[in-house]
Amino acid sequence: MTKGIVVAGLAGGSGKSVVSVGLTAALARQGKFVVPFKKGPDYIDAGWMKLAAGRNCYNLDPYLMSEESIKASLLCHSEGADLVVLEGNRGLFDGVNVDGGYSTAELALSLNLPILLVVNCTKTTRTVAAMVLGCMKLDERVDIRGVVLNQIGTKRHQSIVTQAVEKYTGLPVLGAIPRMKYDIFPMRHLGVTPHQEYEGSEEAMQLLAETAAEHLDLERIQEVMEPIGCRKTVVPAHPPENKLRIGLLMDAAFQFYYSENLEALEQEGAELIAIDAMVEDVLPELDGLYIGGGFPETSAGALAANTSFRDSIKTAAETGLPIYAECGGLIYLGESIELEGEVYPLAGVFPVRFGMSQKPQAHGYSIFTVEGENPFYEKGSEIKGHEFRYSTIIDWPGDSDDLPLKMTRGVGFSKGREGLVMNNVLALYTHIHALGTPEWARGFMRRCREVKEEGLRE
Repeated sequence: MTKGIVVAGLAGGSGKSVVSVGLTAALARQGKFVVPFKKGPDYIDAGWMKLAAGRNCYNLDPYLMSEESIKASLLCHSEGADLVVLEGNRGLFDGVNVDGGYSTAELALSLNLPILLVVNCTKTTRTVAAMVLGCMKLDERVDIRGVVLNQIGTKRHQSIVTQAVEKYTGLPVLGAIPRMKYDIFPMRHLGVTPHQEYEGSEEAMQLLAETAAEHLDLERIQEVMEPIGCRKTVVPAHPPENKLRIGLLMDAAFQFYYSENLEALEQEGAELIAIDAMVEDVLPELDGLYIGGGFPETSAGALAANTSFRDSIKTAAETGLPIYAECGGLIYLGESIELEGEVYPLAGVFPVRFGMSQKPQAHGYSIFTVEGENPFYEKGSEIKGHEFRYSTIIDWPGDSDDLPLKMTRGVGFSKGREGLVMNNVLALYTHIHALGTPEWARGFMRRCREVKEEGLRE
């Protein structure tokens, strides 16, 4: 029977990613079939978890998804697995309101999974016990099974903290990660660097696996895991036989794709074609194109230098190819991006000049209502998503009132509205999750099929 656990922390930066990724990698290297999950809207940590397990990581988000779809995703995607490791986000009880709505604790409760609590022990000893005890008492329904100490300085430090935690809380200390000489996960303005951009990712993964194997009690952690809830028969989807070729820009610049989104496209009949926007000369023959988010600003020089590929994207958009672009994809479809006084030309589908700020321009969950014409969403639909960007709009000659999507929560593209449209292109800052927005894949693939079968491309 598949068993699972939630790795949670007291706060962001507590070390839960080190523990989650290291634990997953160490167990996978023991020959365990580990399926990783990540709580919340996150691509980067999920990417590292995927690298650790050697298989897709799936996101469970109680804001974007219904409780029923979360449970169905956990059951479906962990089918046949030995173990599930679910990494939480932020602090254990941190949610969108004072009651901790949509928190890691709330997710663990809904899934009946126990907690492995990671605590940063920098410059503290006995107080760690007080913090753990506080977590136990704040909501006694939450099942904390063990503690991992992080940022341990010395053997004496470890001994004192371990004794204090076990004496005052009754919980076992199941690991102690020593203070590292450098960050295993290199950081930058949006947090951890994606593994796709980090040249030392394989070495980092090896170090994490070895660290976890040496400093975590892997056997006892598996013992405190709980079986995943009763299984239901999952009826596999039967995608249409006539496949559509759907391109994905998937490279160092564009890597923000939920595994669920790609699976949803496949279930609607997509044959997914991965494309490197910095290497390929031109866009291949496609029936549709999905450009996810990422960091086009870190690869701006290479993207700008590939003139023929940029031109082929613009030509495809102008001749009616269905294109759905999110955040980094939106930027790439713009005219240019300015970085430190230098301007880098982009695909030029939309007359937008972008820049970058030192501060977040949008950060968090969002909701928009579909009010105007667009290729993929029906009018009247309400769509939940999330935004996280540092990019700014330096110049755009358009009228915000013409944008088809109205933000009821979040920032959007301009003046509370969202969504640039041209022919069969929809580009927006908002990211969506396919299990929370099932109409996305259906709408996108429906339009791709219409364009192909009715010969609507010029």
